Amino acid sequence: MSIRADNLVWKVGAKTIVDDVSLIAKPGELLGLLGPNGSGKTSLLRLLAGLTRPTAGQITLDGQNIAKICRRAVAKRVAFIEQHATTNANLKVVDIVKLGRFPHRSMFSGWAGEDDAAVNDALDRTEMANKRNALWQSLSGGERQRTHLARALAQSPMELILDEPTNHLDVHHQISLLRLVSDLPVTSVIALHDLNHAAMFCDRLIVMQAGKIVASGPPEEVLTRELLSAVFSVEAHVMPSPFHTKPLVHYVR
Repeated sequence: MSIRADNLVWKVGAKTIVDDVSLIAKPGELLGLLGPNGSGKTSLLRLLAGLTRPTAGQITLDGQNIAKICRRAVAKRVAFIEQHATTNANLKVVDIVKLGRFPHRSMFSGWAGEDDAAVNDALDRTEMANKRNALWQSLSGGERQRTHLARALAQSPMELILDEPTNHLDVHHQISLLRLVSDLPVTSVIALHDLNHAAMFCDRLIVMQAGKIVASGPPEEVLTRELLSAVFSVEAHVMPSPFHTKPLVHYVR
């Protein structure tokens, strides 16, 4: 197994944000995380990335407790893309992407050919190669998001954790980004709002509500009319897609 969470609890004061969550993200799998705002998705992702310590429970990477792995070792294999990732300095795109190589280099190691190869490949994959010398402040919201994805890919991760990465992207780049992530030979956990995108690209889905997991499994089993009404307060028909085997959610006006 790649990422495993057992009975995770995370509290802020007396308020429980993540409530007894257990999950497994299998090697090479794209695991989708769904739920309304405030359901605990971002908090769970930060726990899985090792950025927040749980109040109770544990996260393991290949069977090893993440709390007992040094931060540098975790950074070598786990890349996290925040929902509102930002960069304060007005750096060039290529310099931001190069930051993804930091965990792989010691204080005394120089920049190597493999670092250049990783950066160039990441820029190509995210369609940002033509913007490599553009300044951060000149980028659109979508270009900034793709730059942060390129930085994460340059990290050469084994696990990729993404918090609503399609925000601010136009439809073309939403689809291309999700297709890119689904084709990567890594374990990915991704929070999404678009139910049809989640159904189309994710191998399995987890649905959260009020900090708890209320449903998990393949998209065709999870996305039901009853669940969409109970969790998302929307009326919808769920039917087979004419283009692929995944379900298609059609909202009722």
